[in-house]
Amino acid sequence: MPIHLNYYQIAPKAIAAQLGLEQYLSSADVSPSISKTLLELIKIRVSQINQCAYCIDMHTKDARANGESEQRIFGLSAWESAPFYTEEERATLAWCEAITKVAPHEDCHALLNTMRNFFDDKTIVDLCIAICSINNWNRITLAFGADVGSYQVGQFEQHSSSVST
Repeated sequence: MPIHLNYYQIAPKAIAAQLGLEQYLSSADVSPSISKTLLELIKIRVSQINQCAYCIDMHTKDARANGESEQRIFGLSAWESAPFYTEEERATLAWCEAITKVAPHEDCHALLNTMRNFFDDKTIVDLCIAICSINNWNRITLAFGADVGSYQVGQFEQHSSSVST
C-alpha cells in the first residue's frame, strides 16, 4: 500500500505521544512478566485481526529476530486450536482479541479473571496498553499508508526508540 500522507511530518507531537507508549513498553517500568516474545505475539495477532500488512511484516520480522519460531508465528491466526502456545499466551491472546474486536458479546470481566490466573494487575494493565498501542498504529498505518515489505529489523532503534508499530 502506498504512503498517502506523511503523518510523522504533519503531526510530529501526536506521533511523539504515540511513541511514548512504545518507549514505556520497552522500558524497565513495564512489568517484567511481559517478554519481548509475548509483546511481538500481541502485535502480530492484533495486526492480523486489523489486516495491517505493514505491521504484520514488521512484527513477524522482529519476532523472528528475537528467536520466535516460524511455526508459532504462522499458527497465530489459529492459536485457539494450535498446541504450541502456553496457557499464559492463550489467556493474553483471548484478551487481545476481546480488546481489539470490542464486541458487545465479549465478557471482558471473565477474561480479566482468567488473566488474573497468570498475571498481576500491573502486568494486565501493561498488556492492555500494548494491545491498545498496536491497535492505534494499525489504524494510523491503514489510514495513511505504508511501504509494506520495506521494514528492516532494528531500523527504528537508532531514532531513540521511535516508530515501533
